[in-house]
Amino acid sequence: MAEIRLQKVLAQAGLGSRRRCDDMIAHGRVEVNGEVIDVMGARVDPATDVIRVDGKRIPAPNDHAYVLLNKPRGVVTSMADERGRPDLSSILAGREDRLFHVGRLDTDTSGLLILTNDGELAHKLAHPSFEITKTYVALVDGMVPETLGPRLKAGIELDDGPAQVDRFQVKDTSRGRSIVELDIHMGRNRIVRRLLAAAGHPVIELTRTAFGPLHIGSLSSGAMRDLTRDELGALFDTVDEA
Repeated sequence: MAEIRLQKVLAQAGLGSRRRCDDMIAHGRVEVNGEVIDVMGARVDPATDVIRVDGKRIPAPNDHAYVLLNKPRGVVTSMADERGRPDLSSILAGREDRLFHVGRLDTDTSGLLILTNDGELAHKLAHPSFEITKTYVALVDGMVPETLGPRLKAGIELDDGPAQVDRFQVKDTSRGRSIVELDIHMGRNRIVRRLLAAAGHPVIELTRTAFGPLHIGSLSSGAMRDLTRDELGALFDTVDEA
């Protein structure tokens, strides 16, 4: 992509009129590749230069789609399930763009799933070497003691090697069940379910509530929305820093 004026890039990103973007630059709020730009007329290549306003990354303009879905329980993470089970095709029916899912969620696991047609970003987000942190909330069997957190952080040996969480919190315990929240960066198959089962607390229900900088928030089950500019910028930062 050829170099264009910085003000134009900011305006195209929806940050306001050219005059307002001029003011942002004049007040030192804009950085390009880590350097504050406070003079008019600077030219940038938005495809390769990292541009930030007030510290937040402005993603390069492109024709890709980036969608956050709250996957319901019982839906297979597939565009066409061979066994005829409910899959993502019914949720995406009516969209003209062809999206694919980033990673997977178990059929019985609900929550945050990223859909995109940006193959390069999808590869980075799903590849184990990038170790992006995910947050899960689980309803588990048994009264979970506070001592389980340090045990899970230290690691538990599974059949495919040791596994551990980055953060663990008991949210509630009642009537022989507990609600726990955990952060984990490992992407191995059914890792959260296997880890909690090995700790003596099998999962009853599991929901992924965050993926890197993205949070499911109040998005209802089965609903989806486009990522915001700030969310997309933060997502690109995540893979660049990994």
